[in-house]
Amino acid sequence: MSNTRKWSSKKQRSLEILVRLKRLYPDATCSLNYSTPVQLLVATILSAQCTDERVNLVTPALFGRFPDAPSLANADLSELENLVRSTGFYRNKAKNIQAACRMIVNEFGGEVPKQMEQLLLLPGVARKTANVVLAHAFGINAGVTVDTHVKRLSQRLGLTEHTEPIHIERDLIRLLPQADWENWSIRLIYHGRAVCKARNPACEICELADLCSSAPVIREQLSLISKQPNQKPNY
Repeated sequence: MSNTRKWSSKKQRSLEILVRLKRLYPDATCSLNYSTPVQLLVATILSAQCTDERVNLVTPALFGRFPDAPSLANADLSELENLVRSTGFYRNKAKNIQAACRMIVNEFGGEVPKQMEQLLLLPGVARKTANVVLAHAFGINAGVTVDTHVKRLSQRLGLTEHTEPIHIERDLIRLLPQADWENWSIRLIYHGRAVCKARNPACEICELADLCSSAPVIREQLSLISKQPNQKPNY
């Protein structure tokens, strides 16, 4: 019998996962360091293809030099590039940060907009960034943030069959209460970092294993790998 058989619906299972995630990570919050909405926006743009830890090493000097939208909008681009270089893709990131801040200054009165539609107009901002900014800067749950951890775990848990973030987000929105959309993302990210890693997920200690449709398959594959070291897992 499947581990998930006793849960009568995908929605019921997702709600139980949420309850357990809250218990496992009661103090989970955004890992990026920031003081203002524009700093969170910039840090989130920098976090693309980069760890939050690396971004947090970069932003003290960046925000010390350019603390707000006007200063970032008027920054020397080469200096801005040098300050964010270690986050990767630094030329595009610096260009988008400056262009977004210029738009914030020129079209939004120097304030980061609080509407999803307006945030998506900013260069370098897609739904992931917009969801993070709305949730953590303004307390607005406009959607579910789908990063690599949320994508991987939501698929493994059997809550979505999609691969595109926008479709994964839509599936999760249907399963979760709006008040917990960002709770879900933050805590799933913590769980992805600590337990359900991309390689060698620790199903044997995972407190979501009985709710996970992939756990039996992953355990079997890991068992085979231990017997045949050259074999690669398929998850």
